[in-house]
Amino acid sequence: MTPRPAVARRSALSSSLGLGEKLFASSNERRFVDAIEQGLAAVEAGLLEQMEFADEIADVTSRYLLEAGGKRVRPVLTLLTAQLGEGNNESVIIAAQAVEITHLASLYHDDVMDDAQMRRGVPAAQSVWGNSVAILTGDLLFARASKLGADLGERVLKLQADTFERLCLGQLHETIGPRGDEDPIAHYIQVLADKTGSLISAAAQVGVIFSNAPREYREPVEIFGEKIGVAFQLIDDVIDLAAGLDETGKTPGTDLRGGVATLPLLYLRKLAKTDADAATLLGRIERDVSSAASPEDAADLMAAISELRSHPVTRQTLDEAHRWSREAVDALAPLPEGPVKKALTRFAETIVERSY
Repeated sequence: MTPRPAVARRSALSSSLGLGEKLFASSNERRFVDAIEQGLAAVEAGLLEQMEFADEIADVTSRYLLEAGGKRVRPVLTLLTAQLGEGNNESVIIAAQAVEITHLASLYHDDVMDDAQMRRGVPAAQSVWGNSVAILTGDLLFARASKLGADLGERVLKLQADTFERLCLGQLHETIGPRGDEDPIAHYIQVLADKTGSLISAAAQVGVIFSNAPREYREPVEIFGEKIGVAFQLIDDVIDLAAGLDETGKTPGTDLRGGVATLPLLYLRKLAKTDADAATLLGRIERDVSSAASPEDAADLMAAISELRSHPVTRQTLDEAHRWSREAVDALAPLPEGPVKKALTRFAETIVERSY
């Protein structure tokens, strides 16, 4: 049989985790990459099967975001941490599918909550079928993920339930906002940990659990997943200020326009209490967000967003993302040296390089 080219062999790690080809050069590391590739192929095939529904409309809506693409970061992390134990087995593959279906379900709900117009380069589900269909599709996918979890036993059901609870709490707290006596920045970071970090953490944990890796590896990857999830979202806050329509399907400042107080804006609000220039910029942003209907107002908002992008609070956000990424890597200290630790470390570094 003709060997596959190196580019194909590394596609899962390259596209999902942003890892370059030169990172895995030894024969042992190439076997590691092959295992991830083979596992991801099995996960993809399983996702197509698991997201089939006898009902025609459910079948179409459930597959919509799956077929729109995605990097499959979570299942790749499951497959990656599974290499700390026995590697890919049926339970690892099923667990990876359950995690990805849970993630997809959350996207349907998030887009309704955020009134998002685009997701993965296509119109968001609720803009195609309406809010009710999008919500029910998300519910169907959560149910399907639970059925998969039930096949794996009590351990994954408990983890899945805990993670789902945190996903819901994160969305609830984001919607309600911080209480009067609560620090808005700490509140926001906790929302990110719940909405994003919890599921990435779960993905990393199930790889350890179902590959029968040493028990002591579970806590390091649990901490790693949550911290890297927060770093990921903080970098997204920065990218939002410079998002190009051609690249992301979003205009700059989409989150700000949608009323989402991202970390740069929260830092600006804090600074505005003592800094007149920051207070002026904050006032412009808040005024223009609420009145950007006309072309002139929209242009003013674009200018304010550009100014926020170059403001020190955005650099401060980048620094915070780097701090969470470093802490994620530090959590990996108990893991053995080798391709898994190398891949996770490089992934953490790649996450915070996305804005440059």
